[in-house]
Amino acid sequence: MHQSQTRAEPLLTARGVSKSFGKTQALTDASLALRPGEIVGLLGANGAGKSTLSRIISGHLRPSGGDIAFGGTPLALTSTRDALRRGIALVAQETSLAPDMTVLENIFLPDLATPGRLSFRAMRDRAGELLSGLGHEHVLPLDAEVRLLSAAQKQLVEIAKALALDARLVIFDEPTASLSMTEVNRLFDIMARLRDGGRALAFVSHRLEEVFAITDRVTILREGLAVAEDVATSTLTQGDIIQHMVGRDIGAIYTKRTAADTVVQDIAFEVRGLSSAPYVRDMSFAVRKGEILGLGGLVGAGRSEAVEAIWGLRARQGGEILVHGKPVTFRKPADAVRAGLGFVAEDRRAQNIVPDMSVRENLMLAQMGQHRGFGRGYGKRSAQMTQLIADLGLPADRLDTSLLNYSGGMQQKIIIARWLLTDPEILILDEPTKGVDIGTRSSIYSILQSAADAGLAVIVISSDFEELLGLAERIVVVSDGYTIADLPAARLTEEKLTLLAAPRTSTARNQALLRALAQDYDADAFWTLIDGEELICLAQAGRSLAGLPPGEALRAEETNVSVALAARHDDFVTEADGDRQTLLVQMTDKRGHDLGWIGVTVAGDATVPPSDEIRARVQALLHAEEESA
Repeated sequence: MHQSQTRAEPLLTARGVSKSFGKTQALTDASLALRPGEIVGLLGANGAGKSTLSRIISGHLRPSGGDIAFGGTPLALTSTRDALRRGIALVAQETSLAPDMTVLENIFLPDLATPGRLSFRAMRDRAGELLSGLGHEHVLPLDAEVRLLSAAQKQLVEIAKALALDARLVIFDEPTASLSMTEVNRLFDIMARLRDGGRALAFVSHRLEEVFAITDRVTILREGLAVAEDVATSTLTQGDIIQHMVGRDIGAIYTKRTAADTVVQDIAFEVRGLSSAPYVRDMSFAVRKGEILGLGGLVGAGRSEAVEAIWGLRARQGGEILVHGKPVTFRKPADAVRAGLGFVAEDRRAQNIVPDMSVRENLMLAQMGQHRGFGRGYGKRSAQMTQLIADLGLPADRLDTSLLNYSGGMQQKIIIARWLLTDPEILILDEPTKGVDIGTRSSIYSILQSAADAGLAVIVISSDFEELLGLAERIVVVSDGYTIADLPAARLTEEKLTLLAAPRTSTARNQALLRALAQDYDADAFWTLIDGEELICLAQAGRSLAGLPPGEALRAEETNVSVALAARHDDFVTEADGDRQTLLVQMTDKRGHDLGWIGVTVAGDATVPPSDEIRARVQALLHAEEESA
């Protein structure tokens, strides 16, 4: 976190800002101050008014009241173009790029609408300067169409577009929602560069760990009011922020569940060797009755596509699905529902909500698929629905109003309640807390833990590794359509999950180095994470001398190289039986993060390779990866 010696005068101040949409009051008394050289977190629960205030400052909306000043003069914006001309830009989760235009054209999109001739050579030079200033001059192909880019690359285009207009104030509204941990770190590097270059930044996020990682100060909104303004992040705890956001102490976000043996029973649902081209290549996992299983991986790993293939929404080329040990085939979603499955899809708006239906109708939608005969079958579920509404804190007197009148967090609870009303035996949830506030997350976790305690088999798909570690008893890691590991959550950390989940393309250099070391030295070469006496092998090539199968968690004494693992010496170490000699070389990135160890094991009677040569090859690998990052 950045610490400035003397704070600059505010570039932007907002005081007493209000905004109403008909009878709905989105903001009543919101305030915000943004200074050059600082990153300010704008926080609040769903419906608190964060995005509304961001959109007012960036010219998307006009306020109903209040005072806003920019650069010491009153600010009254008429449009987003007006905001951009003043030097105010918004980088949103959903980018506003033209998908069929190139990266270069998108960076200078506002200029394309101005009269006069444009020099594409000058634009290309300027784009190179902008990306170089962000430290990413080699990442974006300027002639590529934007629709072909990843979410992280699109955000980089948005940032470059803002800088092309010489934006002095940049608002990042939920920019990390679709990014992997590696991509988030790169985004934070860019934000730090912008801050250190004297720009004022606002950062809107639900992820508190990100707030503590990147912001200097925070302003917290609750129900349209600023309840904490311009407070130094370093003076707050996570509990302080949560209490400001929700108005009460909700305790720990994650309450670690210890499921009794009587609750966790036989396997309820199993997938073996599932393939569904091109995203799912070979995935296997199983969940027991009463267990919460985490299905972890980065965006694009194939997790969501695997569930769609299971559910009958995507063609399968291979694999077997078993419910209570019996093979099944779901040709359509109704087959899965009748077999006792429930599925909360990732995209709330596109896949879960029927906007023209009321809350009650949306709640009862899934059980109508189970109901046979005349009528809608509401009566059978009346008592159960009443109890569930009370448990979830849903407004019982507003069940016949439109679901779109509720916040995203409330909509998500209603969607989960819909499936619980079907009394499923297996419930699959894809990114169940994406885009919801901390209070709602805590409530959803409690719902899922209670359901598992009652015997439900729960599968949670998430790219939020903190969430998986806090919620699941066991985690299956997926990368590029393959199952990489199946491990108890207690033996994992966020760092271990990040390395296990890394796309195979991003670890190609590591794999190539292992193969080369194994071949050049007639050795067993492996890449492993070491945490005290425990280790997880990420990859292996060659002779299998060390006894480290990839994807498994082991204790040092369970391997064939326990002496070398204990010593971690800078030269080859011989095992007690004399049968193996092993060298371990640690890898760390430029921020000091542990990237694991490269190990080389040769036979006890072999001539050991030069240790310095192996260390040099590992260092060359790290240097090449940092150059391409």
